[in-house]
Amino acid sequence: MNILKKSELLQKRRWRIRKRVVGTAERPRLSLRLSGKHIYAQCIDDDAGRTVAFLSTMDKDLRAQKTAANIKGAATVGKAFAEKAKAAGVTQVVFDRNGRRYHGCVKVFADAVREAGIKF
Repeated sequence: MNILKKSELLQKRRWRIRKRVVGTAERPRLSLRLSGKHIYAQCIDDDAGRTVAFLSTMDKDLRAQKTAANIKGAATVGKAFAEKAKAAGVTQVVFDRNGRRYHGCVKVFADAVREAGIKF
């Protein structure tokens, strides 16, 4: 019996999601990555293969606020990311939760981005 590790199952979920979620110039893919210490978010135009906007908790302003990878931090990063994406000309995105359940930090981040005016 082949027992899969958690990381292998996570990678399978990522691939399954990425088969359907594709970013374009009009509607880039909003990819969210959560680690134990940090939150990373980026808008990606998959057609051109370039990153439109990027923000993480390691950013100078967010680091000064001591933003952590928790629900409060996800809300802060979501609002800041939406402002940065708007400045880059992004109004609509396709959400890529990167294999994570739409629950907790992922949900709080998505709600914060929506409240700041980005549609998905």
